[in-house]
Formats: sequence, structure tokens, C-alpha cells
Amino acid sequence: MTDAATTRSPRRTRSGRAQIDQKPVRQTNYKQLRNPFAPQKVFSDDEVENIHQTALRVLQELGMRVLLPEARALFKKAGALVDEETNMVRIGSEIVEEAVSAAPRSITMKGGSPECDVLLEPGSLVFISGAGCPHATDRERGRRPGTLNDLTELIKLTDGFDALHMLNAAVEPQDIPNQVRHLQVMQMQLGVSNKVPFVFSRGTPQIEDNFELIAIARGITREELEENCWTKTVINTNSPRQLDIPMAQGIIDFARANQLCVVTPFCLSGAMAPITVAGGLTLQHAEALAGITLSQTARPGAPVLYGSFASNVDMKSGAPAFGTPEHVKSTLGSGQLARRLDLPWRAGGGSASNTNDAQAAHETEMAAWAAVLAGCTMLIHSAGWLEGGLSLSYEKLITDMEMLQQFAELCTPVNAAASDLAFDAIAEVEPGGHFFAAEHTMQRYRTEFYEPLVADWSNFGSWTEAGSKTADERATAIWKQRIADHIPPNKDPAIAEALAAYVAKRTEEGGTLPIS
Repeated sequence: MTDAATTRSPRRTRSGRAQIDQKPVRQTNYKQLRNPFAPQKVFSDDEVENIHQTALRVLQELGMRVLLPEARALFKKAGALVDEETNMVRIGSEIVEEAVSAAPRSITMKGGSPECDVLLEPGSLVFISGAGCPHATDRERGRRPGTLNDLTELIKLTDGFDALHMLNAAVEPQDIPNQVRHLQVMQMQLGVSNKVPFVFSRGTPQIEDNFELIAIARGITREELEENCWTKTVINTNSPRQLDIPMAQGIIDFARANQLCVVTPFCLSGAMAPITVAGGLTLQHAEALAGITLSQTARPGAPVLYGSFASNVDMKSGAPAFGTPEHVKSTLGSGQLARRLDLPWRAGGGSASNTNDAQAAHETEMAAWAAVLAGCTMLIHSAGWLEGGLSLSYEKLITDMEMLQQFAELCTPVNAAASDLAFDAIAEVEPGGHFFAAEHTMQRYRTEFYEPLVADWSNFGSWTEAGSKTADERATAIWKQRIADHIPPNKDPAIAEALAAYVAKRTEEGGTLPIS
């Protein structure tokens, strides 16, 4: 990714003659990021191997409780020991190793246009907003149950930022009945953005509806959908050591359709996982391996990501905590385990703060730095997430974008050509002088530095005269303007009509309730 300077288009003078404004404009490209940092370690190589082997032992000797009969049948067919009375599945290490070897190392996600395609492989860096929140919140309308309008606005914000690479279920639209919610949400995503949409795994009928809508929007058949990867879902195990019916069904359905499944145990040390970082990662690793194995048993080579979202709880209240030292260490260790498997992987960000304050910023940035330094492929909950996922803040999405865009800038190679070394500029300025008016500065001052989204770099006097607004207050005006300015992709009206017709037909049929 590189920055490029361009010139502005001609403008007219009073005499009517065209005059070229030669002032350069800074251009950025945050769409395809490569992580520039060497992955950091928290464990020795021997310790990583011990965690891996202990996780295999957990699967073989203790097993996973798998509630879906079809999933148990697939595990049994692969050679696992299945107890139908207890629903326990014990998976041998050779079964796991065969599955891991079948999983792809590189996955191309197809968007509605080529510039929205996303590459997932070790070394790539993909940011995705917070997701799954029951509430939306902003400074003007307060905290409230999420609605379809809230989700639409947040998808518009996501669509407008190049450093948010795919769409996500920012809030749950609780004003739409469960049986048709998936239809309206997918229709909205496909109309608002060309970025890769998300799908909740809530049963085969709902998943199939989503696949049909995506096929309509992309102008392909249902069979052609399986030739590429067009959408994604996130699967959470029920730690400790349980895979419920909708999650197991989602793994199978997405694998068979050749769509991306992000298998993510949610292991909070001290609650649903052992209290030690190493113990929590051992459980996480075992559960992730079980999900990956089910995916590859359903369809060898199906796109799948190793998922991590390990942190700790507040032992006084039991509430989840994020951005903690334990969260950072767990993420660094997760990166080592993913590299042990040689698989692309996701990490989790977020904050436990109840409002968009210093705590929220600190926790989110600590979690994000951990993911970047651990070499994660995909960071979910990187923007907007509050209250441990109970609310999605419009203002926090904007202030977090400042952080993500700066991460994107760090992915930009630092140029060191002769002109960048600036010998002539150094020679031009006398000792004790300044470079403000140097020719080298005048040529580059509009393009050399990152331009802030929400930060205010003015002095105290200027800031006071402008109203003494905090970053949180400035963010309100930014999200409102960006939503107002959003331009949806140019879509064929016939496609929009076909989407509406499918949604109307399925709604008239009563839709389908999610499974539990």
C-alpha cells in the first residue's frame, strides 16, 4: 500500500480562463493491508508445542459435547469415538492433523466489486467493526435497543471507511421479527455496500435464504456461489467443551457451501476457562481444533479461520474484561498457536467501558496492538464496541477509526530514496534554522503526514475559541455528516427488484425461526 499525490482539476478564474491548481492532494489506500511487524512471542516454542499437545489430549481423552446429531455422525465417520448417550465426542490427534492439513492457507473473499475483494492469509491485516451488540448508543439519541435503522446507519459508516474491510453485524435489529430479520438485514447490506456481508448461523433455512440473496445480488446461480467465497459467519463454541446445535449446523452449512467460517471459542479465564493464560489457551486451542475438524470433515478444503477471543473476567463481579495484560498475552499466544497450525486467524478487540472515554480508548488500543503484534489476519470488534459487546457506539466507531487508520498508515512502506534522505534540504537550512519554508517541505507538506479524522491538533486558545469540544463531541458531527454523505453503490435496478421480490415471497411464507 502506498500514498500518492495528485493535482486538482482545473478551476476557472474571473476572466473565464482555466487555471491549473497545482497543489497536491493526499491520497490513501487502506484496502489491502500487509502487517509490517514481526510476530511477537509470549511463550517459548517448547511451551507452544506443549499447549498444542495438551489440547490434542483434551480432545482425545476428555472430548467435546456435540449436541447436533449430524455433527456427531460426521465426527464418527472420520474415526472419532462417539457416545450417543452423553453426546460426547473424542477426537484422535490423527483426525485433527488431517483436518488442519486440509484447511486452506489463503482465502479470497469476493465482494460486489473487485476493489471490495479481501485476501485472508498469514501476513494480511483485515479490520472489522464491533458486532453482535443488542444496543446502539450515541450522544444525541442515547442508549437503546438496536433497530434496523441503527444497523443501516452503521453499515453506511462501515462502507465509507477503507480501513474497515468487511461488513459486520454491528447491532441486532430487534424491531424486526426473528423469522424475517435475516431477510431484511441481508437485503439492506447488499443494497448499502459492495463489501463482503455477514451471515448469522441460526439454522439451515435462514442460512440458505442468505445464500440465495447473495447469489441474486452478485448475478450468479446458487451453484456458482460455491465456486468462490462470498460471505462469512462467526461460530462461537460454548466453552468449556461444548458445541451447540446452531453453531455446529453453521459450521457444516458454511463448509458445504464453501463459505468462510470463523471458528472462535470465547474463553474468559476464571469463568468459562482455566484462570491461567496457558490453561485458557489450551482450552481455546482444543475447541478451535474441534470446530476446524468438523468443517474439514464436512468438506475438505472449506474456508475456515482459526479464531481466538481469550481474555479474563473481573474476579470481583464476574464481568468480562478486555484490553487487559491477560488479554494481550492471550492474543500473543494465540498467534503462536495459529502459526503452529500455519493457518490464517482472527483475534478480538473491544472494551468493557460503559462509555466512550479514556478507558474505552485504552482498552481497545491495547487489544488492537496485541492483535497486530501477534500477526492476526482478521481483527473483529476493532471499532465501536462498548460494555463488553452490549452496545455499539457511533462516536466510538469514529474515534476508533482514528486508531485503525493510523495502523493502516503503519502498513505503508517508509520511503528512503535519495529525495527522501533530504540532503539538499539539510544543506539549504542554516544551523539553528527551521525547515518550514525549505523547498523540500513546500513540495511535500500537503502529502507527507497523516491527516487526522477526529483528533484536534490546534493550540489551547484555538481549541477554546472553537467550543472546547472533546474528541467524543467532535465524533458526533463526523458520523452524522458521513451518514448524510453516503452514496450507495450503483446497482442494477433489476437486482434490487429481484432481492425485494425474494424477501417479500419468503416473508409471505412466514420466514423461518432461528434454531436453538
